[in-house]
Amino acid sequence: MNRPVLSPNFTVEDIHKLREYNYYQTKDMSRQDIIILVAWRFTKKYKLENYKKYKLCN
Repeated sequence: MNRPVLSPNFTVEDIHKLREYNYYQTKDMSRQDIIILVAWRFTKKYKLENYKKYKLCN
């Protein structure tokens, strides 16, 4: 399944699209694989936010 295209005004339909996308991404994964995926996404987002903060300070 391809990544969903979200509308500029975030709607309930967008939430449904995201949930369906996440379901198809993780439906064949074990619980451990899902935990690793979520941790990776969080770490990636955290590093990006800190990088942006660092760039703004310098």
